[in-house]
Formats: sequence, C-alpha cells, structure tokens
Amino acid sequence: MKKLVSILIILLAVTTVAAQSKGRTKFATDMYQAKHEMIIEELGLTPTQQKQFMPLYEQMEREIYQVNRNARALAAEVEKKKNPTDRDYEVAASALSNTRVQEGEIEAKYFEKFSKILTKKQLYQLKQAEAKFTREMLSKKRKK
Repeated sequence: MKKLVSILIILLAVTTVAAQSKGRTKFATDMYQAKHEMIIEELGLTPTQQKQFMPLYEQMEREIYQVNRNARALAAEVEKKKNPTDRDYEVAASALSNTRVQEGEIEAKYFEKFSKILTKKQLYQLKQAEAKFTREMLSKKRKK
C-alpha cells in the first residue's frame, strides 16, 4: 500500500510539473489546481501563508519530479539497449531505488523551510492533506 501511495504521489508530482509546462492538458491543470486548493483548504492557510508557502511547495514538487524523471531516463536507456551490461542494469536499478531516499531528502529540506511559514499543526496537516488527495484520486480512478 505504501508503495502504491508513493507511486501515486510521484504521478501527482509528474502531473503537477507537466501542468506547468507549455503544453498543459486540462486534466493535468485540473489535478494541479485541485491538489493545491485542497492543501490550502485543509491547512487553513491565510493569504500571507499562501503567498509564501505555495511557491516553495511547487518548487519541492518540481525537484521531486526531476529526481524521478532522471531515474526513469536511465531505466529507459537500459530498455533501449540491445545488450545492456550488468553495470547498465546496476546504475539504473540504483537510480530507481534511490528515488525514495532522494525524495525524502528533498522533503526534509523543504520541511525546514515550511516550518518557518506553517504552524506545527499545519505541518502535520500537510502530509494528511497530501494523503487525502491521493486517496480521493485513487477512489475516483477505481470508480471509472
């Protein structure tokens, strides 16, 4: 279950960053907007907190997206090779395995920054809101 949630969070981060790119899709834009609106609502952010917090949160999402993108690129390279070496597999597997560690490091770095903007309760609620958003998206996906 934790792995599924991690994968969904990665997909949400990918969707978020994709929504920021030039070729936005309606779905990606809607997901991006809905997630941020839920976070703002669940945390009860003031307008001042929103101005300070949301750009940092978006930056964190972009960094996490980049880590995952890089790992997927290495894996794709291995898939394209006709005869990948053990070293090729090792590098790609290591990159894929380390994504969660890197994500955790990124989140820890931003937690420090968030703690200067959010209350202790809001810091806690942030993780709850992210998990709630993921659950709701899973639920909607299952219903389709």
